[in-house]
Amino acid sequence: MSDATPAEYARAHREDLVDFALDLLAVDTSNPPGDTRDIVAEIEQFLDPLPVEVERFAADPTKPNLLVRLPGGSDHTLLYNGHLDTVPFDAEAWSRAPLGERVDERVYGRGATDMKGAVASMLFAVQAFVATDTEPPVDLRFAFVSDEEVGGDAGLPAVLDAGKLDADACVIGEPTCEEGRHSVTIADRGSIWLTLEAGGEGAHGSRPVLGVNAIDRLYDAVKTVRERFGTRRLEIDADVAPIVEESVEYYAPSMGEATARELFRYPSINLGVLEGGDAINTVPQSAHAEVDVRLTAGVHTPDVLAEIRECVADCDGITVADISWSVGTAEVPTSPLVEAVASTAEEVTGNRVFRRSATGGGDAKKFRNAGIPTVEFALGTDTVHAPDEYVPVDVLVDNAVVYAQLPTRWQSQLEQ
Repeated sequence: MSDATPAEYARAHREDLVDFALDLLAVDTSNPPGDTRDIVAEIEQFLDPLPVEVERFAADPTKPNLLVRLPGGSDHTLLYNGHLDTVPFDAEAWSRAPLGERVDERVYGRGATDMKGAVASMLFAVQAFVATDTEPPVDLRFAFVSDEEVGGDAGLPAVLDAGKLDADACVIGEPTCEEGRHSVTIADRGSIWLTLEAGGEGAHGSRPVLGVNAIDRLYDAVKTVRERFGTRRLEIDADVAPIVEESVEYYAPSMGEATARELFRYPSINLGVLEGGDAINTVPQSAHAEVDVRLTAGVHTPDVLAEIRECVADCDGITVADISWSVGTAEVPTSPLVEAVASTAEEVTGNRVFRRSATGGGDAKKFRNAGIPTVEFALGTDTVHAPDEYVPVDVLVDNAVVYAQLPTRWQSQLEQ
């Protein structure tokens, strides 16, 4: 029993939170191979003394996911989501221990900010509710998943396909900070991934006029797509326009206002892979390219895709070999979930929290497409995927405080 609130408990037990974060960082979950068995066992041990429901669910035995429920005082359900795998690391590039080290008020390690630190803060919020004998005002569910960093199927897709997640709203603990600015990510962008193939006619490199260079054809096709679509202003839905404006304001200090505005007002087209040819002294007779197109939320991706197909059809010797695509998704900036997360974070940090779009897409899109309103929020650092990735101790604590206060704020927003 305790007279403290869950938030006060988190602040008073900061050293316990740091120790737990270091325990999670000590488990190597680099993906590939993405083995999460040991870290799931670590979390199960942490939760064992607590009155929570715990279920291990695995589509791949080496990549289990952990589902947790802390019953609350209403039939509303708030879901917290975090991934347990990390990108690989090169230990020689680190000056700190990549599997966890505390130096003064910083916690270093692969995943410190993306996102084992946030996972530790979420779990510590559970402990804070229990330790203070506080019943959350809503049901709290947690999904700690595998396989996120490589976009694999063993993590969130498997959990969703199995019907294991039933929630009214979700918060993903992805870091949403940049150069000291805080944000809650409430939208993502749509994507078109194209694989283009080009055919030509081989010839000797000394007589290129006798052949048809497939690489030249392919590059010209990509250039045509860029010229035809990359300079065409997107039609932004009225509901998404405020998100775009706030996103531009958020990104402007790091990339310039004009660049930030162009990023959302126009398609971004990146030639990621270009391969072809066998030798420097031959005219290549085949080549292929992989092109990444991104579109602001609210843009109907299939319409753009149809136009790109028509464009490619006009290019000699070019065929579309493969396509995958998605439509951007967004939450209403004034929705109960967005309001609750943004206002809680602003109170805890004392700083403005931007309501902005991500530049790409991730698990939030999967949740929204499954009918679960979702945002991303975690305080962090700009060291995601970098050597000497770290998170300040104060950030670990502030995240735990936000996650502990959020259920009450969200419930009050729902009642307004």
